[in-house]
Amino acid sequence: MKKYTPVIGMEIHVELKTKSKMFCQCKNGLGLEKTPNIDICPVCTAQPGTLPVPNIQAIEFVQLVGLALGCNLRQISKFDRKNYFYPDIPKGYQISQYDQPFCEKGKLKINGKEIGITRIHLEEDTGKLIHPKGVEYTLVDFNRAGVPLMELVTEPDIETGEEARIFCQKLQQICRYLEISDADMEKGNMRCEANISLYKEGEEKLSGTKVEVKNINSFKFVEKAINFEIERQTEMLDKGEKIVQETRGWDANKGETVSQRKKESAHDYRYFPEPDIPPFSFDETYVENIKRKLPELPEQKFERFKKEYDLPIADVEIITCEKELAQYFENVVSEIREKISCKEYVCQEERAIKLAANYMIGELRKHMGEHEHDLSDIKITPENYAEFICILSEGKINSSAAQTVLAEMYKAGGDPSQIIEEKNLAQMDNSDELEKIVEEVLAKNEKSVVDFKAGKENALKFLIGQTMSATKGKANPNAASELLVKKMSGE
Repeated sequence: MKKYTPVIGMEIHVELKTKSKMFCQCKNGLGLEKTPNIDICPVCTAQPGTLPVPNIQAIEFVQLVGLALGCNLRQISKFDRKNYFYPDIPKGYQISQYDQPFCEKGKLKINGKEIGITRIHLEEDTGKLIHPKGVEYTLVDFNRAGVPLMELVTEPDIETGEEARIFCQKLQQICRYLEISDADMEKGNMRCEANISLYKEGEEKLSGTKVEVKNINSFKFVEKAINFEIERQTEMLDKGEKIVQETRGWDANKGETVSQRKKESAHDYRYFPEPDIPPFSFDETYVENIKRKLPELPEQKFERFKKEYDLPIADVEIITCEKELAQYFENVVSEIREKISCKEYVCQEERAIKLAANYMIGELRKHMGEHEHDLSDIKITPENYAEFICILSEGKINSSAAQTVLAEMYKAGGDPSQIIEEKNLAQMDNSDELEKIVEEVLAKNEKSVVDFKAGKENALKFLIGQTMSATKGKANPNAASELLVKKMSGE
């Protein structure tokens, strides 16, 4: 029996990829610009006399996420001022949301368990502090200041680092399917914070002291940081020590959390309604229009692919993991079906679809990984990939040749039929040339012929191998086998 039970809630920030910033017309470069302070203006640098104008696209993006996660969209919502001073916050306060966020009370299912979502609100991002080595000053880059930033807060329903990691990965997938953000943690598009406490058996669930862990920049570190903090707090409680409510950072090099500062409470921020932005009112017509913009979501696509294509669950999970890969696969399947229906190729549709999935998951993703490409970099069109699969499914090339053809297609695109012809990769079928080679193989391996006639199955396998070797792998193994048996049986 566990002595302590972890209680974990997540706060996840996601930068939205709108064209402009949250409250001005500056280009939204997500703070990734190479030149500091290039995408800034009097509004996002908080010059006197300027007024914020909300970005309606950013609001719609947040509401789309809310609908995707089963949240209620508030009919009345507003922005608030969150007061705290950091050098990278131009105003000395942040425009955020407090008691009337755009979305409330949703859920996300992971491993059959529902994780409650308290709220999803919208705010502006801060700038960046730059600390040059060997000097005693700090530089400020305001390119990121004012970038639309969505914050999602979960209920304290998570109990392990693994659950937290999976939750964050699922949220990233949904953001990418909705095309509201790349949610790339390495680039800072998505930033995760965990609130962790422990309670003893028989005590109230929220009786433990909460510690917040910041600066987590990968899914792997989300899991590691939480697991470390659970162990740290467990050891302290076992020794009779008191847990201090504080903010801690994750030090990836040391593999541990480190104390940063005392944790602020909501009243420390002195929230009050943003006086320069009137409250929002959303009617049913507006909400229905937002709902119509929802695409097929990851879980829905997974269930449809599983049913429609009859693929193994593990394969469907990989193919639907990324929206672009799933769409590419669907385009390939459509081309395969077209080629079979118009009798351009004679092959079994189910087998061709499974081959398409296998080579996509294996060979194609291998090439993408080796070249650090994503799907937008691929030169193979769905039509050419479908033709390649149909040729393979018909048995016109073997698996070894197929790898060569796909590698050539990956380099420069192109027609697989042309590559096969140029490189002389087509398999020999039951032709005069194959028959001549089979006769030569039988003549050189009389003992194996005797063994086959004596009922030794390995003899046939050996002879097929010899035939494949003599044809440099170009023989169709089935055709070679049939021809060998026919010749040895005296037919």
